[in-house]
Amino acid sequence: MLHAGPPLCPVLQALLQQAMFPDPARVALAFEAYRRLPGRHIFSWEEQGRAVSAAGLQVDGRVAELLHLGTCPEATRQGHARRLLQAVTAHLDLKELSAETDDEAAGFYRRSGFAVSPAPSKGGRSRFRCVWTAPA
Repeated sequence: MLHAGPPLCPVLQALLQQAMFPDPARVALAFEAYRRLPGRHIFSWEEQGRAVSAAGLQVDGRVAELLHLGTCPEATRQGHARRLLQAVTAHLDLKELSAETDDEAAGFYRRSGFAVSPAPSKGGRSRFRCVWTAPA
């Protein structure tokens, strides 16, 4: 079940932090941005009343950028993140959702219906731009 809400509780922080560079100062800045910046939203997918996946987005009308996506380790590869993204795009009535990722997650985005193309590398690591567009 989709849950939309402003609270950035420790459970959601732990889920989102999986998709963040492991620098405490950068993590703190990212969480502060979710609290203060307009257009920043956090959604979670819950199973049996427990958040198992979380997504942080920057939303501008019907277009959004997925900034962070994390799933608790014991719930990975069960479709929770995919269902979360599907529910978010429907809830927000998005026409486009984009994300940038590394080669580890590019397959997830392909399987989730995103077009995946190479992006400029960062820190010597391959990067990919992933774009989902609503069916016409």
